[in-house]
Amino acid sequence: MTKVRSVIQTRTTVYVLALLLAVGGGYGFWQSYQLRSTPSAENLAVVDASLTAEVRSFVSQGLTRVLTFDWQDPAATTAAADQVLDDKARSDYDELFTTLEARAPGQQLTLTAVVQSVAVKELETDRAVALVFLDQTSQRASDQQASIAAAQLSVTAERSGSGWVITELQPL
Repeated sequence: MTKVRSVIQTRTTVYVLALLLAVGGGYGFWQSYQLRSTPSAENLAVVDASLTAEVRSFVSQGLTRVLTFDWQDPAATTAAADQVLDDKARSDYDELFTTLEARAPGQQLTLTAVVQSVAVKELETDRAVALVFLDQTSQRASDQQASIAAAQLSVTAERSGSGWVITELQPL
C-alpha cells in the first residue's frame, strides 16, 4: 500500500509540475508576443538602424538637390525633382518651381539648401515619415543681396523599386 501511495504521489507531482511548466511557458510566450507587438517595437526607426540610416541619407541628399536652384541652370533642379519627388510632393513642388523659375532670371537668383538634421519618426519597410531641419541661403546677383532662412519639414517617403521617393512635404 505504501508503494502504491508513493507511485501515485510521484505521478501526481510530475503531472502538477508538467502543468505548471505548460502554464508558465504559455504565459511567457504571451508576454513575449505582447512586447513584440507594441507600436514602438513595430516602428523600424526604433529597431532597424541600417534602414533608418538609408532613409535619412536619401531624404538629406534628395532635399539638398531639389531645394538648391541656380537661375542659370534650372534644368538641374528639374532633373533632381524627377528622380526624388512623386505624388503630392511633386505637384506642390511644380507649383512653387513655376513661380521661382519665372522670377529667378530677373533677380539672378541662386538658392542653396543645406540639411542640418533628419530624424526618422516612423518607419515601415516601404514608408517613412521624417522631420527635417534645413537652412536655405538665397543670393541675388542683381543687387548682391543674400539671406538665410531656416525651415522645418515633415517628409513622407515611400519605397519605389530599389530606392525611395518623397511623396509629401509639409512645412512645420
